[in-house]
Amino acid sequence: MANIIAIVGRPNVGKSTFFNRLVEQRQAIMDDMPGVTRDRHYGYAQWTNKFFTVIDTGGYVVGSSDKFESGIRRQVEIALEEATAVIFMVDCKDGLTGYDKEFAQIVRKSKKPVFLVANKADTTTKAHEAVEFYELNMGEVYTMSAENGSGTGELLDDLVKIFPSEDVEDPDAGIPKIAIVGRPNAGKSSLLNVLLGNERSIVTEEAGTTRDAIHSRYKMFGKDFILIDTAGIRKKSKVTEDIEFYSVLRSLRALEESDVCIVVVDAERGLESQDINIIVLAQKQSKGIVIMVNKWDLIEKDTKTADTFKKDMMEKLAPITYLPIIFASATTKQRIFQVMEKAVAVFENKTKRIPTSELNDAMLPEIVHYPPPGMKGKHIQIKYITQVKAHSPAFAFFCNLPQYIQESYQRFLENRLREKFDFEGVPIRLFFRKK
Repeated sequence: MANIIAIVGRPNVGKSTFFNRLVEQRQAIMDDMPGVTRDRHYGYAQWTNKFFTVIDTGGYVVGSSDKFESGIRRQVEIALEEATAVIFMVDCKDGLTGYDKEFAQIVRKSKKPVFLVANKADTTTKAHEAVEFYELNMGEVYTMSAENGSGTGELLDDLVKIFPSEDVEDPDAGIPKIAIVGRPNAGKSSLLNVLLGNERSIVTEEAGTTRDAIHSRYKMFGKDFILIDTAGIRKKSKVTEDIEFYSVLRSLRALEESDVCIVVVDAERGLESQDINIIVLAQKQSKGIVIMVNKWDLIEKDTKTADTFKKDMMEKLAPITYLPIIFASATTKQRIFQVMEKAVAVFENKTKRIPTSELNDAMLPEIVHYPPPGMKGKHIQIKYITQVKAHSPAFAFFCNLPQYIQESYQRFLENRLREKFDFEGVPIRLFFRKK
């Protein structure tokens, strides 16, 4: 059984600050404005060689003006169900509030071990004032400052004593990552929720609902993956708030750490410039790419609609024409699992190794049949090919005059490689070396 700690409490008590301190990264977005965290956010931590999973949650309130209130509450309740133990965080500066008292009843119903933590005890006076939280009748009150770390040691010492197992350092280490990326409101979170079969991310009609990158384990086709739901990536000029800036930053980081990107395109809006920017960015970073045209159920169609749509996309994306395109709908679940099946196939293409003998047997006859065009009266000969160790397919061509290989001939070689070995959805890099 995994050791899982859920950090819960009302808004703006410092849950994300403490989460970031535990996982030793700035994973969760922090801001003084309440309601920044909305979905459940997972990370891994260790204390005295005991490893555990930490869940950051949104602030639990009832009767606020926040339109995401009910969705956040549901995310908190799921975190309480998953947890081995609960850190119930309150705020020394604000003191005991009605929200704290109401939420304490919810925490008790979970019947999990609870550690009541009075955060923002930055001074001795504040720490002494924390005695009022004993009124909640939830046992010892741990005073600390998530901002500077004071008091966290005592809490963690007691926390790890209740763990039933040692657990492992990072259960996700080495597991392939698939990032779901795209513009705001394209349907990324809806896709994640359908795939996982539960409400992992809050979904609304409002663009920008997701703020942090949300990681989830996913098993399919005999494979184990990490699915990453991301905030919508806008143009820089459209980003108006600090929170949104950091959301976009997290999405770009999620793209960087992924192996394959599912780029979700809104069928009603078509392939727009920002979609192309995201695809080009993924291609430059040598990521596997699958394009999912979402909301296909909302499009009026005839027998040629999909072909016309695809042709238009390929013209806009040229010369990146090796990407699979799947027309789907997260709402109706149409072709959703085909999207994942294709993402699995693209990951396999990305990690494919071609034996040197097989590579030369397939490519050298093609090169003999259509040799590199001569330059400056020189005859260019390619004698040998091998695959280079890299994060994505890369091939070295050994020849007598590598500096004279023209770009058009490089495209010819890439097309022949794709034709013979199926590298759909994956960028290929070619290197030319002196024999």
